[in-house]
Formats: sequence, C-alpha cells, structure tokens
Amino acid sequence: MNMMNTLARDAYARPDAPARNARAVEYELFVRMTRALSAAWAQRKQNHSALVTALYDNGKMWRTLAVDVADIGNELPSALRAQLFYLYEFTTEHSRKVLDGTASAEVLVEINTAVMRGLRGGGASV
Repeated sequence: MNMMNTLARDAYARPDAPARNARAVEYELFVRMTRALSAAWAQRKQNHSALVTALYDNGKMWRTLAVDVADIGNELPSALRAQLFYLYEFTTEHSRKVLDGTASAEVLVEINTAVMRGLRGGGASV
C-alpha cells in the first residue's frame, strides 16, 4: 500500500479521531518518512532493502510536494515554493548517492527535520 493510501486509511479509519488540518497531516507524513529513513540508515548493513524502501518512500513524498509547489495555484510565497522545489531536487540527487554508497542518509533526515520545524512554526531553515 502506498504512503498516501496509508495516511488516508489512518485518517479516516477512526471516526472519533479529531479533524486535522493539512499542515498537521504534512507534519505527520514527514515524521513517518524521517523515522523510517533514520531507522533504515541505522540498519543499512543488516537490511539494505529497508533502506531502499525508505529512500523510495521519502523520494515519493518529495516528488508529491514538488508537484504541489510547482502548481500555479499554490498559495505559498513564491520564494518558499522555490526553496522547497530546490530541496526536492537536492533530495533526489542525494538519495542516488546514498544508494551508490557515496553519501549518508543523515543529510536527508536533517532536511526533513528542518521542514518539520517549519511546519510546526519553529522557524524553517529551508
């Protein structure tokens, strides 16, 4: 099951769950991807396929975000949209390097964490 379906299922499965705004859902998605990526990186020697899956899922999240910020109807400030799109490009290239064994996934975790701070209002260093 893909990550968007999982989020939708989790959000709608419990009718007693409080309604969440889009920012909270995005934050939760970043939390899940970041935890999975961090855990997979820590276990990369024992479970390489988990790392591949985590990188793929993180990349899919960033691709979805890139499509959204590239949309002309997106209401985020244009400078922030450009920064987020640049981060998509960077994470895509860096993920290739992680798969090649020439880079660490820790940079991707740091980027996701910075975005999470921004989503929480803690000041994004995006």
